[in-house]
Amino acid sequence: MQEYQIIKMADYSNDQIDRIRSLEQLCQINDRSNLRVGIDSLKAIGGDEAYLCLCGNRLIGFLSWYTSDGTEANINGMVHPNFRRKSVFNSLLKRALPEMQAKGIQVCRFRIPLNSEPGIGFIKHLGASFHTSEFSMNLQQFQADASKRSSFILRLADVEDLEFMITCSSQAFGDSEAWTRIYFARTREPERVSYIALDNLEPIGMIRVNYVSRDTAVIHDLCVLPLHQGKGYGRKILNGVVKLLLEQKCSIIRLGVVTDNRRALNLYHSIGFEVSSEFHYYVISINKTLLNTAK
Repeated sequence: MQEYQIIKMADYSNDQIDRIRSLEQLCQINDRSNLRVGIDSLKAIGGDEAYLCLCGNRLIGFLSWYTSDGTEANINGMVHPNFRRKSVFNSLLKRALPEMQAKGIQVCRFRIPLNSEPGIGFIKHLGASFHTSEFSMNLQQFQADASKRSSFILRLADVEDLEFMITCSSQAFGDSEAWTRIYFARTREPERVSYIALDNLEPIGMIRVNYVSRDTAVIHDLCVLPLHQGKGYGRKILNGVVKLLLEQKCSIIRLGVVTDNRRALNLYHSIGFEVSSEFHYYVISINKTLLNTAK
């Protein structure tokens, strides 16, 4: 690996981003996969941590990671097809792992496209365990909810809503309030907006939007208090935020859903979302086993 150079990404110019995008497209075409390495999240302030592997001036490898809870790192990566099986990604991991450890990361979570044979092969070699699978869905043709309820309101969240958001999210998703509090603290960026749903002025649910670029929005954290579930509020909340995003001229609206969550999947289909790709998530503890593997 003496001819390769691993550097931490510090240049976020359009030229540098275009180099990463070109490598992503090359891997997509070569592997016939739906690879997506989170290019929209690469930015100088508040963006993902990223590392590049160079052969001369040629970009041959990429790894990025972020954490939402301070203990688990979500990792994306890719290697040029002509430079695989040459320890490129292991070298990127070896460079990133000490910084992850220094920031308290305990678990690495890799996102692999279902149709990426090289990605699946690598993750099995790494010894990571399958955790879950998720559909990525894009809005194709909005099916607006014709029913109206004058008492239903969707408004921007403010600082006074934090405790409700923690309660609603933890009860709906089954996470502890302590974990949820950390999650909201770590995902409080200017480009991420939260909305509170109310009926008769009573808060009953919430939804969040991450504006990853000028025309692209990712919907997430849609939830309703268990007491009010099964009453059609999820549809009203999703319908309301999609309508708002379309009014804001967002041309790409997407979300993710765990593949076995059929209730949510049916809801998203009914609004006009279609599955665009499927990703599998694998986890491995950031301990001596992973550190030894990355040598």
